[in-house]
Formats: sequence, C-alpha cells, structure tokens
Amino acid sequence: MSLSSRQRIIPIVETSFDIVVIGGGHAGVEAVIAASRMGASVALITTSVTAIGRMSCNPAIGGLAKGHLVREIDALGGEMGYLADLAGIQFKILNKRKGPAVWSSRAQADRRLYEQAARQAILGLDAVEIIEDSVVDIEIVDNGLTGVIAEKNGIIHAKAAILAGGTFLNAVIHTGRQCTPAGRIGEPPVIGLSDKLAAKGFVVGRLKTGTPPRIDGKTVDFSGLQPQPGDEPPQPFSVRSNGNVKNRAICYVTFTNPKCHHIITNNIDRSPLFNGQIKGIGPRYCPSIEDKVVKFAEKPRHQLFLEPEGLDTDELYVNGFSSSLPADMQLAALRAVSGMEQVKINRPGYAVEYDYFPPTQLKPTLETKLVDNLYFAGQINGTSGYEEAAAQGLMAAINAVLKLKGEEPFILDRSEAYIGVMIDDLVTRGVDEPYRMFTSRAEHRLHLREDNADLRLTGHGHRLGLVSDERFDAFRHKYRRISEEKQRLASWQVPASAIPREYESLRKRGSASMAHLLKIPNITYSDLANYDKSFILAPEDIGTAVQIQIKYDGYIRRQAEEIAKFKRNETIRIPERFSYEQLVGLRTEAREKFNRIRPLTLGQAARIPGITGADVTLLLVHLKARRHTKVS
Repeated sequence: MSLSSRQRIIPIVETSFDIVVIGGGHAGVEAVIAASRMGASVALITTSVTAIGRMSCNPAIGGLAKGHLVREIDALGGEMGYLADLAGIQFKILNKRKGPAVWSSRAQADRRLYEQAARQAILGLDAVEIIEDSVVDIEIVDNGLTGVIAEKNGIIHAKAAILAGGTFLNAVIHTGRQCTPAGRIGEPPVIGLSDKLAAKGFVVGRLKTGTPPRIDGKTVDFSGLQPQPGDEPPQPFSVRSNGNVKNRAICYVTFTNPKCHHIITNNIDRSPLFNGQIKGIGPRYCPSIEDKVVKFAEKPRHQLFLEPEGLDTDELYVNGFSSSLPADMQLAALRAVSGMEQVKINRPGYAVEYDYFPPTQLKPTLETKLVDNLYFAGQINGTSGYEEAAAQGLMAAINAVLKLKGEEPFILDRSEAYIGVMIDDLVTRGVDEPYRMFTSRAEHRLHLREDNADLRLTGHGHRLGLVSDERFDAFRHKYRRISEEKQRLASWQVPASAIPREYESLRKRGSASMAHLLKIPNITYSDLANYDKSFILAPEDIGTAVQIQIKYDGYIRRQAEEIAKFKRNETIRIPERFSYEQLVGLRTEAREKFNRIRPLTLGQAARIPGITGADVTLLLVHLKARRHTKVS
C-alpha cells in the first residue's frame, strides 16, 4: 500500500492540533471524520495505518437495533452507513414479519473493502494527520487536557482528545490455556495507559469479548445447508448511496447437535471461561458456544451462520460459535456439525480481556467529569459492537468541536434517537456487562424507526455542518413529497363499487379515501392502484413512508403524547454545580448517587438506578423553590 504524505509519523513534538483521536477503530473513524468536517485540525494516533476501520469480529454492519444506530449515524452526517454500502455484499432487513418499529437493516461486508473505504475516507480529509504511534499518558494542567504523550513522538499538544482504545487497553487474548498480550490476533495491546489514567483518579474495570473461528469455505459441504440470500431489491443504509448496492454473496445456516455439545462439555475444564483463567465479564447477549451449551443444556441445537469474509476469499466466519476453547477442541466440535465434517480452521476463535472505564464517569457529551476536554468513546465505555462504538465516536467529536467553539453541547435525548437512549443508559445507569443496543431499551421505539431517522436527525446534521446543503435540500424535498402524498390519499375517493365486499362497513359509506383503505391491515400502498386504474403510485421510498405513517397514525400520536410528558421532566434543568448537601431529608444513598452521576435534568435523575419517586419529588420541590427565590 502506498502512503500519502498525510500518512506519516510526526518527527517533532511541537506539533499541535485542535483534537487528537486515539485509536483507528469504528469510534475513531467517525470521530476523525466528524471533527474534520466541522473545521477542526485533527490527529489520528493509531498503532497501524493498515488497521484503520478493521472489522475485528464479524464482517457485518447493522442487525437488530444496530441498524437503527447506523441509520441515525448516517442521518447526522456520519460515515458508517456509507462505508457499509461501499463494502456490502449482502443486504437484508431483519424482523420484516413484525412491525416497522423493529425492522432492522443488516449488511454482510467484504472485510478488506470496508477497511479500504474507511482508510480512504480519512485520507481524503484536509487538516488530518495520521500518526503511527501508541499513547502512553495524557498531559493535564489545572484539571484540563493539554495534550497526549506518545511512545515515539513524546508530547503532542491538543485542545481536546478522544480516547477510542477499543479492546486494546492492557488486553490479553485467550485460546485454551494460552494467554497472549494482544488487542487482536497479530496486533499488540496498549500497555500502561489505563494504569496511568487510574493513577489520575479514573475507575477502571475489566471486560471480556470473543470471536468465532474462521474456516476454509472449500472444506464445507453446502449441499445440506440452508441458504440465506439477501433481499431483492437490496436496501442501502445511506442516502448517499442512491440505491447503488447489490447482493453479491449468500450466507448459510447450519446447527450444532448433541454430539457437538458432548465434545464441548467433556472438555469444559479446558475453557478459560470456566477454569477461572478469565476474570472479565462477557456479553450476556452474545455468549460463547461454551456458555450456550452449559447454560442452555436442555437445548439440543444452536443456530450457526456461515458468513463470507469477502469476495476474493473462501474464508467463512462461523457466527454463533464464539469460543476460547483450545484450537483442537474447536475443530473437533465443528466437525461434528452437519456440512463441516471435513472442515479446516484458518484461525481459531479466541476471547480477549481488556480494560474499560465505567461510563458513569462521563457527562452526556461523553466528556469525562474528571478531566476537561478529554472524551471517551467506544468499547472502553463498556459497549460491544461496531455500531455502538461508531455512534459514540461521532457524538464525542461533535461535542468536542462545539466546546472548542464555545457553543452549546449536542445531546440527543431518549425520545429523539437510539443514540440518545444508549448514551443516557451508559452515563446514567452504567454497565455491569458489555452493553448492546436492543429495540426493547427504547421506550419510544415506535417513534424511533429506521425509516424516519433522516426526519429526526438530518436537520441536526445540517446545522452542525456534517450534512451538505445539497443533501439537506434533497431531504426537505423528500418530506414535502411525503406530505403531499398523504394529502392526495386523504382526498382521493374510491366509490363503493370498487371496494372489496369483505370491507362492508366502508362500502356502506358510499365511498372511502385511499388513506382509509390503507389503514386496513392487509392492504399495502402498492395495492391502492388496484382500486382505481387512474391512480399512479409514488416512488417506493415515498410510498413506504406514507404507508407506515398512515397505518400507525393512532399509535404514533399516542407515542407523541408520551414523548411530550417525557420532555417536561427533561426540560427541568439541574445546575451543573448543584449542591445535594442542601437537600434536607434526602437519603444518604440518593445523595451519593446524585453526586456521582451529576444528572443534568430531573428526568435523568429519575432514571438513576436506586433513585425513588420520593427522592425525585424532594429534588423537584427544591429546584422549584430555588427558581422562585431567584426570580423574586
């Protein structure tokens, strides 16, 4: 790979930047791109240029609830959705049999193409330096960050820094009893940085994640396996892609069986998860195959997805078989599975244990409470997944730049975006295991759909300078078309003679509007042309949006009322330096939690685990009295 002039190790320590981003994973990529587009000078410090945007685990973007995050990142002007479209080789919408609130997009990606696209996106930016180095400490003056200290380059001055270290901080990889210091196979860990931060007062914890084996697809017998093709036509993540995506690969499904389970249980003492070797807490919602077999012993089988790693390789990713068993046991267990009797493993699965920072140490902007202008993003905040990391990197960069400009922070609340739900969960409730996004975490999920992410967030992205004028104009044109189409359906009357006999109540009215017909559960927007031959359908994206809005109008209005109630508590602000010591009668536990979390609003205060209604009422009474006293 040829390196541009921008890809270099800085030879002098006097170099200064607005923002330094530490780590080139999915959080780091979004942070660099957003900060640069908002006008900041940026340095990306990464141990390897070639590892920028690397997909450490599965070669896919999106999935249940994660697709919502990707759509929101795109609507705000972030990059992940566009990268997924460029590298995508299979596109599916999950949960399509359920309501639109839980439809979730997923793209199988070519791992190599995704890395290339991420790297090129950063190389195309002005005022960005890529520094191949490792950060060993941060420089602080008067509780504010003034720079970072790199192993090779010494002090690199910065007005703000975003730490996006992924799973690399003091990381150890486990395969059986073999332990190797590494953040990924073949890549060294970052040693000592979390210890330096702990010495400055940060609380550090330990988590664990894992990855399945990669296998040689030429050694798999696909004849008895279930093919899983993509959707036709495939739907892109990004509005920037203009629909230009193709399905170019097929995934397959197979299942474990009692023989496979027997091999695992008979060798469970060789698993680092069960012999005490691993101390970190793993993700409950993405368990290893050892966990599945032991904790769900009554299940005779577990689903495995064989997913291609790319177009120019036969390598497959065995989704559902995350493992840290010794390599020989992984091979034996896989060979007991239908279709994989002769399989060869190119790289065994492994577990990685790493340091993280409990996220209650952060403000809702993702700035640390302990050090001004230092932001944390991604898996170091206790999250799992590319999508959760990317959303945090984007939000950290936006807020870092806004603070440097002296502008108000950008905080999405729980009613505006899944990103808002996630960050509020992290900074208010904290984590005791790797956090994964689910639709069930969002109480306003009927409002927070994939299809309206642009409606909810594109205006913000444009205001922040991340969405171009041209794209914003196209967005406004789209929603004018949707509004006009809804009005057209409401005014277009269908005579009783054209209405099917099973809809007798409508026939008795003498006529019905197209909008009224569309409210009927089994009638879709495209069906409307059957009721009047002169009716011309709008483009598919307009029709889909209109169909959802009309069919779910009652539910959406009800949720809007709930959101209005929610907003009332969110508008009651708590001063940043508010003294909870003055609250006479407040429980000691509540006082301690309020002081630790430092909630910004009454709503956030109410969501702190262990806080009671009485605690919130006492706080509200005091805030009202304080406001009244000030006005008087």
